[in-house]
Amino acid sequence: MKAVRLHRFGGPEVLHCEDVPDPEPGPGEVLVRVRACGVNRLDLDIRAGTSRLPVSLPHILGREAAGDVIALGPGVSGFRIGDRVLVSIIGACGRCSLCRTGRDNLCPGARRPGINRPGGYAELIAAPAVDLIPIPDGLTPEQAAAVPIAFGTAYHMLITQGGLRVGETVLVNAAGSTIGVAAVQLAKAAGARVIATAGSEEKLARARRLGADETVNYNLPGWGHRVLELTEGRGPDLVFEHVGGPIFAESFGLLATDGRLCVCGGHAGEVVPLDLVSLFRRQVRIIGSFSATRREVELVLDLVGRGVLAPVIHGIYPLEEAQAVHRLLTGRENFGKVILKP
Repeated sequence: MKAVRLHRFGGPEVLHCEDVPDPEPGPGEVLVRVRACGVNRLDLDIRAGTSRLPVSLPHILGREAAGDVIALGPGVSGFRIGDRVLVSIIGACGRCSLCRTGRDNLCPGARRPGINRPGGYAELIAAPAVDLIPIPDGLTPEQAAAVPIAFGTAYHMLITQGGLRVGETVLVNAAGSTIGVAAVQLAKAAGARVIATAGSEEKLARARRLGADETVNYNLPGWGHRVLELTEGRGPDLVFEHVGGPIFAESFGLLATDGRLCVCGGHAGEVVPLDLVSLFRRQVRIIGSFSATRREVELVLDLVGRGVLAPVIHGIYPLEEAQAVHRLLTGRENFGKVILKP
């Protein structure tokens, strides 16, 4: 089969589309023909060697593989040849205390395609049958591959971790990104007032079309003051933060008293200053958020299937253009999801 692999860490040039042996489904596994695979910023970190995750080389990236079952390993039941499936981004052990309390996104022994298992930048992927999620009727593989990390992460941040309530004001940073696009839609569907930030007027206009009530360009001086003006000096109740660096610092200062800042990334700066006096005197909370549970992914996939939410796909590219796709994401040229299609 054809697959995009990296044999060393580095820039996009380390990605090579090459012939590799077809994977064989073992006991309890299925073989899936990949029809689409989502590309994420974590892929860029893994490729560069900066992810802080244990990755063995050579490695096939790709966290969100969608396709159809073409072979069943010994002992598989519940699936048939031709079934359209999504490979779960986290295959939890189901036995640890985190799994037993509904926090399988944090399972230390989880199977994670594209991290500790071969991912979806390939024509074929083998996966345990228990890790498969059926794709709802009416969704294309490309649409399905655009859901788990974007909408699953956004749901986990806004609803599960952030405790978003109807009528609250949410500041969604980098609303043109994959998870930003999802967060605008989810926050609006949950009954919040949404203020979206982005670095260009084009992205802000598109965020408004997705449902953002107000938009602010964070590349302009004084953008934080504009957010305060829009909230009559109070600040947002909840900040959806995944940028880091100066954006994180400014957003923290904007929080309303007793507000929450939920963070899942920090590409613009992973280590930031923090004023502890401001933290406790305003009684604000900084909440870490990691990935999404399987139940959350199934929930948002159902909402997309019913038309409540809609993936925004920036573009669909062949495997051979993986290097160009990584450069596109590095330059933040995309609005919404980028998909590789074997």
